[in-house]
This record gives sequence, C-alpha cells and structure tokens, in this order.
Amino acid sequence: MEQLSNNSRRRFLKGSTMLGLGAAFSQGMIGQAFANPQPIAIDKGQIGQDSIRPFHVNIPEAELTELRRRIRAARWPERELVGDASQGVQLNTMQKVAQYWAEEYDWRKVEAKLNALPQFITEIDGLDIHFIHVRSKHKNALPLIITHGWPGSIIEQLKIIDPLTNPTAHGGNASDAFDVVIPSLPGYGFSAKPTTTGWDIAHIVRAWTTLMKRLGYTRFVAAGGDVGAQVVDEFGVQAPPELLGIHSNMPGTVPANVARALVNHEPQPSGLSAEEQHAWDQLDFFYKKGLGYAIEMSNRPQTLYGLMDSPIGLAAWMIDHDARSEELITRAFDGKTEGLTGDDILDNITLYWLTNTAVSAARSYWDYSATAKKGFFDVKGATVPVAVSAFPDEIYTAPRSWAEKAYPKLIHYNKLPKGGHFAAWEQPTFYSEELRASFKSLRNNA
Repeated sequence: MEQLSNNSRRRFLKGSTMLGLGAAFSQGMIGQAFANPQPIAIDKGQIGQDSIRPFHVNIPEAELTELRRRIRAARWPERELVGDASQGVQLNTMQKVAQYWAEEYDWRKVEAKLNALPQFITEIDGLDIHFIHVRSKHKNALPLIITHGWPGSIIEQLKIIDPLTNPTAHGGNASDAFDVVIPSLPGYGFSAKPTTTGWDIAHIVRAWTTLMKRLGYTRFVAAGGDVGAQVVDEFGVQAPPELLGIHSNMPGTVPANVARALVNHEPQPSGLSAEEQHAWDQLDFFYKKGLGYAIEMSNRPQTLYGLMDSPIGLAAWMIDHDARSEELITRAFDGKTEGLTGDDILDNITLYWLTNTAVSAARSYWDYSATAKKGFFDVKGATVPVAVSAFPDEIYTAPRSWAEKAYPKLIHYNKLPKGGHFAAWEQPTFYSEELRASFKSLRNNA
C-alpha cells in the first residue's frame, strides 16, 4: 500500500478506481471532488504504477478563510526609501494586492475553470504527476506538451488551451489543431513533492517522454518558457525518437563569450549588432539586478520558511521575478489590465499557497542547478528542429543571429510586437499563433 498524501495538498485528493484508457482520456470523465482530510492508501497491485487517475479540485472553505485571515493580519514594513521599485516591490503595491486578495478575490472561479478541464494524476518514477490533457475534436491533431516555469504554474497555460485545441473558433484552421498536455512540474501545484533529490531538468524530460508515451502518443512536440524553456532545450539535447521538435519563448542562445562576460561582469565583447547590443543590455541588467531569487533558491531554498507562513511574503517574492514582469503585474492592481489582470496574478499565487508548494518549488532550483552544465540562457546543443518566439519584454529578446547559431535546425523565428516573460499568460493570442506557425512544417511527420 502506498500513501498518496503529500503534506496538506493530498487532503484534497480522493482515491479513484482505475479507468480504461479510453474513458480516462474522455473530457467528460473528470473525477469526483476530493476533500478528504486523511491520506488515502492505494493498492498498487490493483491500480498499477502506470495508471491514469482522474483529478478534481475542491479546496475546503476553511483553507480560504484561513488565507484571508492571514492576509488581514499581515505585519507591514515601512515604505521603501526611494520613489520607484528599485528596492523591491513597493509597499503601496503590496497593500493593494492584500486588500483585493482578502476582500474581493474569488478562488472558486479559477477552481471551476480547472474542473471544467480533464485533469489527471499518474505516477512516474515513484512520483505523482498532475496534468491537464485536452484532446482536440479535429482529426490528426498534433500532440503538444507544454511546460510552465517559476513562479508560474498550469495557470499560465489556461488561456491557450482552447485556441490550440479548437483553432477554428480562434481564427485558425482545423489543420492547426493540437492535443494539449500541460503537466505540473514536480513539487509544484498538484504534482507531488519529491522526497529525494534528483528531479533535475534531464529527469523531467525523461518523465515527460514517459507521460506522452503513456497517453498513447508516438510522435509529439514540446513547448515551454522559463523552467519550461530549460525543459524543451533538454528535450532537444536528449532528442527522444518520439519528439518532432521544440518551441521556446526564452531560448538558450547566448554565445559562450557573451555569457562569460556577463557572469564575470566583464566588458561586453566587441562587434555586437544593434539587436545583440539590446540583448546584452537586458541580460547585463538581469545578471546585476534581477538574479537574486534564483541564487537563493539554487543555494538555500529550505531557508524560505517565510513563504510558507505568510501569504503576503509569498506574493511579494513571486511578483518580484524580473523588473519588466513586475511592472506588468503591478499595473494590474492600478486598473491597467492589458495582458494580465489582478485575478490572473492571484490565481497563480493562491495555487502556490493552497498547495503549500512555495519551498518545494524553490527546492527544484537546487535540483536543477546541482547537475546543470550550462546557464539558463546558454546554448545547450539541441539537435532537433527548433522554433523561437522572441518577445520584447522577456528577460532578454533573443536576436535572430544568436538563434541561428544556437539551433542548427531553426525552423521558425519571429519577433513579436509585445509580450514578456509569461508569454502564454500575457499574450495568449500571439502565443497560440506562434505555436501554430512554429510546428506547421512538422505536422506531416506526426
């Protein structure tokens, strides 16, 4: 017998009997609500390690009441000593977030959105992996697995599911359709928290390949940003035979001499084009002013107890990802909701809070960095067809010249007019159109 409980997150899971694969994949077969506060023991002999179990979200009201109580009880610091956000997320911003979160925000809306989608749990390498799986109604849909990052989650991808699976309702053709698989990274959201080290990027890629094969897909493509961008680059390195190609909106294209100068805070290399100079300026700022969260989570993630104890502390930590994202996020609480709304932001933060995954998600960076041979933005050596979408407000906008050198099989490159680090979340129309264009040439091989 195996305990499926993984701290308080598993209070929301109710055991379900094994379904045949046809039934498990049906969009109508979403599991019963789970709100049992006790761990549920599952007999592997009955269910099997490669089973796929339906999943349904039903957060107990007491959890939401406690969240609001903690927000209202926040102990605030003094106002920052400067007139901008150069010292961090500003007090006025966080107090607006707190007021809306405690008094107006409604978690049940996003819970309903999640439960309207087919969600499942399957065990891979001893760990329960949560995923959304939506099959298109159109024939010959291209299987696609999309990986989120930090401080993101499956919430990032909710807006792109219908445009990808139902393209005819969004300006596309039936031939543009995808079957979409969106897993929660280990230690994030409703996936289980690893109890041992070793869930690095390479391990995740092997697990995702297992997942897609378990779902019956013999050919598929992969996309991702942030940590998901590391996953797709590693997909390109491992190049499993089932993989047709990858798409990244935060690609690893930085040449070795540029990366070395950035890391060592040396002068920029000579001969950069205007596009490359802009990328250098973005990266130079990030390496000097924006890398603090990643350094802490890569080195000392267990120290972040405050993120588990204070929702305001968690929210501020997640909002302060990079300077441009912070601007895009904080303006939502000033009534400027183009791209992201206050509800979008709080849906994501609240998921982290309710699943108690702030530290387990942070620990993932420790695992990733323990075996990483290259930096986030470095060239990894992908050997498969690669598509790149360059968004202007990403941490850096990858120049075409760098992308062409980094990816010998570059099949698509496009620079978008707007959008940032959370491209699928902020600009779902652009992002969906990019995926359609990126993989069009690979469909005949599927």
